[in-house]
Amino acid sequence: MSTQPGGSTPQPHAPIDKMSPAHMLSIIVGDLLGAGSLIVFANSGPVLAGLLMLVAGLALIILGAAGLGSRMSAVPAMASLNAGIRPDTDSNASYPARLEGQLDPNLTRWMWLFKWLLAIPHYIVLAFLWVAFIVVTVAAGITILFTSHYPPSLFRFNVGVMRWHWRVAFYATGVMGTDNYPPFTLARTGYPATFDVEQPAKLSRWQVLVKSWLFALPHLIIVGLLTGSVWSSTADGGTNGMSLLGLLVFITAVILLFTGVYRMGLFNLIMGINRWMYRTISYTALMSDDYPPFRLDQGPQEPPIRTAVAL
Repeated sequence: MSTQPGGSTPQPHAPIDKMSPAHMLSIIVGDLLGAGSLIVFANSGPVLAGLLMLVAGLALIILGAAGLGSRMSAVPAMASLNAGIRPDTDSNASYPARLEGQLDPNLTRWMWLFKWLLAIPHYIVLAFLWVAFIVVTVAAGITILFTSHYPPSLFRFNVGVMRWHWRVAFYATGVMGTDNYPPFTLARTGYPATFDVEQPAKLSRWQVLVKSWLFALPHLIIVGLLTGSVWSSTADGGTNGMSLLGLLVFITAVILLFTGVYRMGLFNLIMGINRWMYRTISYTALMSDDYPPFRLDQGPQEPPIRTAVAL
């Protein structure tokens, strides 16, 4: 089997990971029904009709997400929670959410000018998937509150949405680290950009109530500073801006255009910012009770996988 630059080996793509068009259609219809119900409420339409549309839409979204997630291979639950052991607390231990990307050494100088356009079909699909992601996160939170378990099929679906988004970001405007067009799938593939989250065997019930907004607040502020717009006033009184991450990617693109070289220092920093952002998203999406580390883990790969020690 061939390896990607940097020594990582692409994961085999299991037949069971094929996406179901029926389940994807269920999510799309559910999103549209949900949007339709909001229009009904906004225009003082029949309340009963709006409620029926909303309930039907939410049900279709959850059914579609569960169906897509059930067809995906799982990442094994964290052994530390299954075997009565605790993770090593070394600061170099790897976080359960793992984001990696291998830089293509043969990037074309000019293709980045059109990648955002080529990625439009992905953006359209992801718009529907991210709505489903939010609905599934709320449904999973209610389930965790009463059972302390994140439904496996819904967990795999949400990880798949983040994985798909990361591949598109790595290809287009987020990193521009490869010229390989990303696949239309939630599943793991041999694509040079990968993302996974270990599913915990058990989650805290009470943390569901405060994790996404209170505990995560310091990380949300930092991620906002790194990826949010830095605003400036314009002559006509308006504002415009570019995030620090966007600025770094733009500088990288200009250097690539004129020199044909993607600077590794910039690549490592861009990867670190994205890694921090995706860890924060996975935590606020209730996928882990492990608090994200306050560190910028740069480079294409995660720190070494953490070891476990007996209690």
